[in-house]
Amino acid sequence: MVLSYRTAVEQVVNWYEQLTPKTLAQVEAVYSPTARFKDPFNDVRGVHAIRAVFTHMFARLDAPRFVVRRRLVDGAHAMLVWDFTFRFRGETQERCIHGATHLHFAPDGRILLHRDYWDAAEELYEKLPVLGSLMRWLKRRASR
Repeated sequence: MVLSYRTAVEQVVNWYEQLTPKTLAQVEAVYSPTARFKDPFNDVRGVHAIRAVFTHMFARLDAPRFVVRRRLVDGAHAMLVWDFTFRFRGETQERCIHGATHLHFAPDGRILLHRDYWDAAEELYEKLPVLGSLMRWLKRRASR
C-alpha cells in the first residue's frame, strides 16, 4: 500500500500543474496501466490512450495550464477542484474552464480512475462566437 494517499494526491497535483509535452513521458508513474480517463470529450483506458488525450491537447491548444484550487482526500479517493486555462491555436484570448475531478487510486498510489466533471456548454460552447449565441438562446428557452 502507498504510504499515504494524501502524498499520492499531492504528487498528482504537482504533475498536473507542471504538465508539459516533456513531462507527459511520466504518465506511467501517475496512471495505473489499465486506468480509465473520462471527461466530456473522452472515455479511454490505458496509459497509452491517456497520453494520446494529452498529446492531442498540446497539439490543439497554446499554453494549457491546470491550477488545482481545492483537494479533498478520503482514503483511496480524492476530489480536485481546478481551473484550466488555455488559448486556441492562433488566438490571443485566454479561456478558462472551471471543473472538478474524481480520482480513485490503486494501492501503489497510481490513478485507477480519473473522471472529470465540467459543463462543456457553459464553460466552452457558450463562449465561442457563433455557437455561443445559439447555446445562450437554448439556455434561455429551456429556463422558461
